[in-house]
Amino acid sequence: MLNLSQLQSSEIKNLDLLAKQVVEGFITGMHKSPFHGFSVEFSEHKLYNKGESTRHIDWKLFAKTEKLYTKKYEEETNLRCHIIIDNSASMHYPIVKTQSLNNLNKIGFAAVASACLMEILKRQRDAVGLSVYSDTYEYYAPEKGSERHRKMITHQLEKLLESSKSSSTETYQFLHEIAEKIHRRSLIFLFTDMFQTTKKQEELFDALRHLKYNKHDVVLFHTYDKNLELNFDFDDAPKKFFDVETGEEINLYANTIKDKYQELASNFFKELKNKCLQYKIDYVPVNIHEGFNSVLTSYFISRQKFL
Repeated sequence: MLNLSQLQSSEIKNLDLLAKQVVEGFITGMHKSPFHGFSVEFSEHKLYNKGESTRHIDWKLFAKTEKLYTKKYEEETNLRCHIIIDNSASMHYPIVKTQSLNNLNKIGFAAVASACLMEILKRQRDAVGLSVYSDTYEYYAPEKGSERHRKMITHQLEKLLESSKSSSTETYQFLHEIAEKIHRRSLIFLFTDMFQTTKKQEELFDALRHLKYNKHDVVLFHTYDKNLELNFDFDDAPKKFFDVETGEEINLYANTIKDKYQELASNFFKELKNKCLQYKIDYVPVNIHEGFNSVLTSYFISRQKFL
């Protein structure tokens, strides 16, 4: 049987290239989207004037029109984005031997989704930072826009694909610490499965409110496995279930508690959504088996509101 002490491996050898492919596919599918008039790379074309740099000539458009146009880029927006990733043991569920695009656990999904967000931010010339926490504040990089900085963060995300964890976390503690580090108004994305004890939930939302301080916009990507963590889709053979963070164990037949579990899980999701609505936090549940479109769409919606 697999256990958390076994290191998982990754088939994803080039996260940067994978992110570009995912983003290109997303952009291609946007077409007549709610973002009509919003350009992913540039705002409009203008006729090329003799003597100008040829660097931004749109050669594809020239092939269609036989006229020279250049891409007229939008002015710098100075948008700053900070990505926060919960790297506690529960985020390493379900346990997989090899991380691949079609076989990700929650931390793998968060890492690839973050790389895709970084690719979009790069195209918009926006600054990005990263925080990773588990039982400690594992990693922090402030918001910057340089290519060297992005490569450093991408390397950190690649390490998450290879890692394993057996530690629990108190998310609220580190969110307070991260909030103290972000001084300029930023768009904040948090990837977490929101597993906290009931008595800690209020403290968690206090920390989320702290993140919103200084007019930050916060998007909570509630990261979960719909099949197992919401639908409780297990066969009815006797199984031993164990808490990956506390080590507690229980033996049972899944069908004996499935209905009650689904009721409680559904209520948990509704309560999170309502709490986020109350505190004006964007709540986006993301099922790790449904791709990255909801994450990327949320970015565009948030960016338009932010600016």
